[in-house]
Amino acid sequence: MDQWQNAPPTWGQSDDPCGDAPWDGVVCSNSRVISIKISTMGIKGVLAADIGQLTELQSLDLSFNKDLGGVLTPNIGNLKQLTTLILAGCSFHGTIPDELGTLPKLSYMALNSNQFSGKIPASLGNLSNLYWFDIADNQLTGPLPISTNGGMGLDKLLKTKHFHFNKNQLSGSIPDALFSPEMTLIHLLFDGNKFTGNIPDSLGLVSTLEVVRLDRNSLSGPVPENLNNLTKVNELNLANNQLTGPLPDLSQMTQLNYVDLSNNTFDPSPSPQWFWRLPQLSALIIQSGRLYGSVPIRLFSSPQLQQVILDGNAFNGTLDMGKSISSELSIVSFKDNELSSFTVTASYNGTLSLAGNPVCNQLPNTQYCNATQRAAAAAAYSTSLVKCFSGACNAAAGQSLSPQSCACAYPYQGVMYFRAPFFGDVTNGTAFQELESRLWTKLGLTPGSVFLQDPFFNADSYMQVQVKLFPSAGAYFNRSEVMRIGFDLSNQTFKPPREFGPYYFIASPYPFPEDRSSSKSRSAIIGIAVGCGVLVVALVGAAVYALVQRRRAQKAREELGGPFASWARSEERGGAPRLKGARWFSYEELKRSTNNFAEANELGYGGYGKVYRGMLPTGQFIAIKRAQQGSTQGGHEFKTEIELLSRVHHKNLVGLVGFCFEQGEQMLVYEFMSAGTLRDGLSGKSGLHLDWKKRLRVALGAARGLAHLPHPERAACTSTGRSGCAWRSARRAGWPTSTSSPTRPSSTGTSSPATSSWTSTSPPRSPTSASPSSCPTPRGATSAPK
Repeated sequence: MDQWQNAPPTWGQSDDPCGDAPWDGVVCSNSRVISIKISTMGIKGVLAADIGQLTELQSLDLSFNKDLGGVLTPNIGNLKQLTTLILAGCSFHGTIPDELGTLPKLSYMALNSNQFSGKIPASLGNLSNLYWFDIADNQLTGPLPISTNGGMGLDKLLKTKHFHFNKNQLSGSIPDALFSPEMTLIHLLFDGNKFTGNIPDSLGLVSTLEVVRLDRNSLSGPVPENLNNLTKVNELNLANNQLTGPLPDLSQMTQLNYVDLSNNTFDPSPSPQWFWRLPQLSALIIQSGRLYGSVPIRLFSSPQLQQVILDGNAFNGTLDMGKSISSELSIVSFKDNELSSFTVTASYNGTLSLAGNPVCNQLPNTQYCNATQRAAAAAAYSTSLVKCFSGACNAAAGQSLSPQSCACAYPYQGVMYFRAPFFGDVTNGTAFQELESRLWTKLGLTPGSVFLQDPFFNADSYMQVQVKLFPSAGAYFNRSEVMRIGFDLSNQTFKPPREFGPYYFIASPYPFPEDRSSSKSRSAIIGIAVGCGVLVVALVGAAVYALVQRRRAQKAREELGGPFASWARSEERGGAPRLKGARWFSYEELKRSTNNFAEANELGYGGYGKVYRGMLPTGQFIAIKRAQQGSTQGGHEFKTEIELLSRVHHKNLVGLVGFCFEQGEQMLVYEFMSAGTLRDGLSGKSGLHLDWKKRLRVALGAARGLAHLPHPERAACTSTGRSGCAWRSARRAGWPTSTSSPTRPSSTGTSSPATSSWTSTSPPRSPTSASPSSCPTPRGATSAPK
């Protein structure tokens, strides 16, 4: 270990880690090293054979040092007192040494996310106290070893609760002798390998199982009937195999929360009753499962149901979701079936995907027949930074904006991979806020100091979440804090909320301040060695350069950021505007809300620029006016306009939701008017029929809204007619208003506020989009107010 690079600085201050100057991350007892925990230190090198001399070592955590690797030395077998071995997220390669099987006290072994190859040693069956066995995400090959003729094998690990063997190249059949009723397994993760043959009947004997993932293999044959006996299982994933026979009966698996049986070759069958009789079921996913017949209406009323994805089957007739739809249901997908009509109530606010069904032959332009609807439905959850306004942190150096202090700091960050979450809605703010709270509570951080960003399901069907943990005080964590947090995450000391299931964490290198200062010190020593004369010249040059840069930066702030630089200051400085109800949006937020400013979300355009429709993570629709190049104002003028608009509140005026002044963009965010323009309403193009009494109300309401505007805005709207007026004019000016979902046309061409039934013989009219070129713009709906 004395050859390691980037070891903690205290390691070089003495030759004795147990002496008067102890080494960071090393714990001693009676002058003997018993623990080494140096997670996320950025260490480079190999684990030398002399590690075997630490015969009293009980815990070894080298996790998340991605440049630490080499072949794992067989001398590790000398550590007979070792209970914890964590090498996750390093770069070890070669075979797993047989000598690991000679460690009688080993209870926690995490070798995941390395480059180990070769076979799993049968000697690991000797680890009778092993609780956690994680060798996932390596390059291991060959069959699973079991005991034969008195030998050792994995079937001997009766106390092991976690078999995490996923994402390797393991092959052969899963031996029937591997499982027995005496085993205490709770997580069986064999997904992403090359297993063949049948699912062993003995799997149904392990009554303690809670998560079973056998997906993405080449398993064949029928699913064992006794799998139904696993009543504690909450996730079952058998997708993407070659399974045959009848669709398995899961009616007794009453704790089942998530089930995926997609892409197998089961016998054709109608929907089994367990679809709607499992009380905890939240996600039902069976794509290309050879299901046929009508869709049972009771399917959608299960109280916990969040997702129904039954694409690529042969369901026919009418899709009727009924009136008792689960309030949790957010995704329903029946793509590529044989449905000829559908009925959905207005109480359902989630997505419904029907692309590839006969009903879409007559409804090609509706949201239900848009093949990309699910992807663009809503932005994934991210921790809110609204109160922080904009932040100019040095991302290249590892800085980020803390959601707790709104100051730039250096977070401990990495990626959490949830291998079997019980839910699939990445917009679920309640679940992710609970995860944030659990992280800062269990890791001893300040409340609000956790930032989660853009969760999504990757190609392995794992939920992947970017995590940033911020220091409670100052800009940096110290080394002890980093080691502690790294160990808590690598050793599974931290437990996420139950619905997130099993996880693993891979940390990014942490930018310690001494690493940055040491590079500066080396540069200073080189400068002194060159000579005092050169140093003086360099200092003079640096001073001149700094002065020039300061003047340039000041000029840039005045031209671009100046107007907003004072917004985060205190009121006594006189720079903070008085915004009422409007907030700052980042460019990335608005980019996500419009699906990267997709052409499909474009509402109109004018001399100022284009207007887009967007949707916030809360489900609120917004209209975004984006200035085009050449139309942007000066920073001071844009700030003045925002301050003015944020103070204008009237029932006949469209409200300002917020603004964006970032990355050279100037954008205003307004309430979205769904019923189209006033011009189309008055002319009858939108399908509305207004008598003269209603038209008079519209005119009076528009006039009241214009009268409420400050004089410059009113003059601009009435005299110049510039496009900006379209988004700060009449609101509720006698115009029909609705706060609920727009009414959909029924199969008879009439309108019903509660239910609608669309068939392939009666296509609906597309709603008219709001235009930014008319002045004023009303809020839309289907009937005039009384």
